[in-house]
Amino acid sequence: MILAKLALGAVGTLAFATVYTFREGTIRVSVDEHRAGGSHVHFWVPAALVPTVLHFVPQDAMHNMDAESRQALPIVIAVADELQKYNDVEFVSVDSDKEHVKVAVHQGKVYVDVQDEENDVHVAVPVSTIRDVVQNLADRQPTQ
Repeated sequence: MILAKLALGAVGTLAFATVYTFREGTIRVSVDEHRAGGSHVHFWVPAALVPTVLHFVPQDAMHNMDAESRQALPIVIAVADELQKYNDVEFVSVDSDKEHVKVAVHQGKVYVDVQDEENDVHVAVPVSTIRDVVQNLADRQPTQ
């Protein structure tokens, strides 16, 4: 009976940790090269991991950002805040005989899709993750 309770507690803890980790969704990156020996890279990362991992980056490594990049941080934060207000918006859509490019926000994720004769690239990142990462970078910049 005690073993069953321990197993139930372990399964419950694992389920809670999984739900917590995937609460913000996933970051998806998919790259396919259409050539002999081309690479095929596909991975999914829980979006909650990225801001968490940034806390382990040494503080001195975060100070290497140049002045122009530092000035852009508040702008990116403001853009991310605004993107969270839109559920389905298409920003860029280019279709030609040889290529397709689309940048859009759909259900809280920024999607970038690029297809041409040589490559297919698909990236999906939750807007909240973009905002969290940029806010973390801004918070860790030295005050001047």
